[in-house]
Amino acid sequence: MHESRFLFFVSRLSSSAYIKATFLVSVCSSPLRASSHCSTAVGISFCRSQIEEYVSMSKMGENGAANCHQHVALAPMEVSVELGFQHGASKCFDDDGRLKRTGTVWTASAHIITAVIGSGVLSLAWAIGQLGWVAGPAVMLLFSFVTFYTSALLADCYRSGDPVTGRRNYTYMDAVQANLNGIKVKICGYLQYLNIVGVAIGYTIAASISMVAIKRSNCFNKEGDDSPCHVNSNPYMIMFGVAEIVLSQIPDFDQISWLSILAAIMSFTYSSIGLVLGIVQVIQNGGIKGSLTGISIGTVSQMDKIWRSLQAFGDIAFAYSYSIILIEIQDTIKSSPSSEAKVMKKATLTSVTVTTIFYMLCGCMGYAAFGDLAPGNLLTGFGFYNPYWLLDIANAAIVIHLVGAYQVYCQPLFAFIEKWTHKTWPKSEFIAKEIQVPIASGRCYNLNLFRLTWRTVFVIVTTVVSMLLPFFNDVVGFLGAIGFWPLTVYFPVEMYIVQKKIPKWSTRWVCLQLLSLACLVITVASAAGSVAGVVSDLKVYRPFKSS
Repeated sequence: MHESRFLFFVSRLSSSAYIKATFLVSVCSSPLRASSHCSTAVGISFCRSQIEEYVSMSKMGENGAANCHQHVALAPMEVSVELGFQHGASKCFDDDGRLKRTGTVWTASAHIITAVIGSGVLSLAWAIGQLGWVAGPAVMLLFSFVTFYTSALLADCYRSGDPVTGRRNYTYMDAVQANLNGIKVKICGYLQYLNIVGVAIGYTIAASISMVAIKRSNCFNKEGDDSPCHVNSNPYMIMFGVAEIVLSQIPDFDQISWLSILAAIMSFTYSSIGLVLGIVQVIQNGGIKGSLTGISIGTVSQMDKIWRSLQAFGDIAFAYSYSIILIEIQDTIKSSPSSEAKVMKKATLTSVTVTTIFYMLCGCMGYAAFGDLAPGNLLTGFGFYNPYWLLDIANAAIVIHLVGAYQVYCQPLFAFIEKWTHKTWPKSEFIAKEIQVPIASGRCYNLNLFRLTWRTVFVIVTTVVSMLLPFFNDVVGFLGAIGFWPLTVYFPVEMYIVQKKIPKWSTRWVCLQLLSLACLVITVASAAGSVAGVVSDLKVYRPFKSS
């Protein structure tokens, strides 16, 4: 539970309850205490449960409330002042008055891998097929380096001022606001949250395609490979949406680490299956397919070759897109003498290295297996038909992974909207009040009516849009294009220049600006290719029809 719910307006408690709660806080915060209650996560739970018990008992006595009662959450700064932690950390609380963060390099890596190794990996064989054996792997390595480098710059912007004791920036937007100003902050906000909405739509499309693939592979196994096996994807999008509505009620980012770990395991599962099937197909072919320059002009027209090559850039960019949630992931890392930025850089290096290896293997083996005929989605485009049960496992793993990845991406947007509404209408019970609903083992779930309503509406809207635009490759390419330069390159570079006070026109400043300019050119070109692809798809698409 968030630290802002520790003391439910302590000042309103009876004097005895106030003294007891204050005593527990002092025990948890005192540097001279003999007890080790607060030295571990168990101790944190002890402190929290004891304080809440006294507050609950007091409210029961005063108001006749039940064990699970209603309350209004305090803002983090109000609580940190109330607890006396505004200027220092304790065993239970960090230096900003919030509960001790418990994230490590491994949990941060799991979050990143969950976000990065997503549906984008399945389009890489097609992307390399458009670019060829020379440009394809080269572009992939280029994007991996740029992503790692700019992520390292962004990690340095988590704290303003001193890298160990400076003020924390809890979100990407907070970091931009602390280092930049004016119109840039607004543009960043619009781009970040628009990109998150787009990712949610893309993941809904990808999940439904995988569920349809399971249905079709079983159909092909029974009816034969030549059977049409038409399946409508809309029911599967609705199923995915229902699952996301339930999971979206998890209040905070730090409470979904288990979901990230599960999703990361699933991503390795289906990536490994795709890799193995590619290797087997290459062996069956008796050699490697493909060419140095990619798909030949005879197979597609010269103009299509250009558009598809540009779209491939967008697909690869999307495959590495996670900068928009990097600060939020970093905010889960526990404090250390070496700073959270160093831990985050290790996590970034680990995860980007692992994903690049997987991307190279899956993308290259998929292209080697099918050449110019490499499907847009390796496991659902039916480059493979058998063994159908293995394809079913892979596609089921994709769906489970995307369920988790959807939450990892959307939590920053959820938090932003809820924080803004709480500031705008602080006295609204619909927005601020939390109702504790009893669940198993005497525990309670904090039900917030606004959170329930708005998150449900968000999932419904993204699901409906997904049903209208089920173009996996083109949507993936467009999302990667519009989000890559501004969010992965431009803002991290600009913030780093301000944070480190790099002189204008110095060698380092010029190099950073050239990097930003080059990535801008790539973004514009790949966005144009993806838009052309969407326009082409719309000419033959009929909404809500079986495929």
